Amino acid sequence: MNCIIVDDDKMARMALKALVSDISFLTLKHECDTAISAFNTLQREQIDLVFLDIEMPEMSGLELLKNLERRPIVVFCTAKEEYAVEAFELNVADYIVKPYTKARFLAAVSRAKEIFDSKQQQVETLEKEYIFIRTNSVLTKIIISEISYIQALGDYINIFTDDKRHTVHMTLKAIEDKLLSEKFYRLHRSYLINLDKIDSVEKETAYINKHPIPIGEQNKQELLKRLNLI
Repeated sequence: MNCIIVDDDKMARMALKALVSDISFLTLKHECDTAISAFNTLQREQIDLVFLDIEMPEMSGLELLKNLERRPIVVFCTAKEEYAVEAFELNVADYIVKPYTKARFLAAVSRAKEIFDSKQQQVETLEKEYIFIRTNSVLTKIIISEISYIQALGDYINIFTDDKRHTVHMTLKAIEDKLLSEKFYRLHRSYLINLDKIDSVEKETAYINKHPIPIGEQNKQELLKRLNLI
């Protein structure tokens, strides 16, 4: 996995570099001391994983992530815990607080590797443009393009297609990792939507087949970027 380190603190970058060097599946491509430098790197190179600080001058790590159209896997490495909720709303792989131990770092990169491997394994599924879901002992085929939105219900999800609802024992994060399509966007912590199915957006609500779906506070600007807005 190609990775970069983004932190304005030189000592913090050195510490992370030493940890990265011990992980055989990680290849460190760059060290960036500002979020702007990281943004430019991510625009021109294929980076799989970013170790990202939050509090940096000019642009924070959170602001960087929100401004990326194509997001890599991210592990936040920061000195404060207060940003954790906002960070996880952006679907980061992990959030570790300085000073972190080797064991905690390994846990974070292992989680990132799981996400990376899952994405790689789903390429064939995406090319086929369908998935199979299991309901009791029955396997049901669902055409991905026909999915309107997916709603989280604890350890279950409701998958809504144009004319049906399917309830599956799976988390929203798990189905999001499997779909891996630019057409799907986590509009709210409880909703994953197909951007092609949006009929309208009004204030803090999106409408799909006349069904109102709340827009998360941190998701409105990203949604507007993803829509073909003129």
